[in-house]
Amino acid sequence: MPEAPNTWTEERIDQMLGNLLRTGVVLASAIVVLGGILFLMHDGQQRHDYSVFRGEPREYRQPTGIVGDALKLDSRGIIMLGVLVLLATPFARVVFSLVAFAIQRDRVYCLVTAIVLLVLSYSLFFKG
Repeated sequence: MPEAPNTWTEERIDQMLGNLLRTGVVLASAIVVLGGILFLMHDGQQRHDYSVFRGEPREYRQPTGIVGDALKLDSRGIIMLGVLVLLATPFARVVFSLVAFAIQRDRVYCLVTAIVLLVLSYSLFFKG
C-alpha cells in the first residue's frame, strides 16, 4: 500500500504560518478599532489631565481582568484584549512551528523552537 504524501511541506507550513500571523494581526486590529469606537462614543468628550502619569488600573494588568472587562463590553477592556491578542500572535506562531517540526520529525528545529518557546513563556508568564 503506497504511503500518503506528506502534506506538511515547507511551502505549506510557510503558507499556514503566514495565514496565522495575518489572522492574528487583523483580528487584533479589529478588536482595538471596535474598542476605540466604543471608547469615543462613551468617553470621547471627557477632558483628561495628562500632567500626572496614571498607570493602568489593576484589572488591566492580568489577562483574566482584561477578558472579564471585555466580556462586559468595557471599551478599555476591549482595547486591551486587542493588545493581548496581538501579543499572543507570535507566541501562537512558535507553538505552531514546534508542532510542524514535530510532525516533520525534525529534531534539531524542534529543540531550537522548544528553547524559544521556553524563553517566550518565561518572559510572558513569570517575569515582571
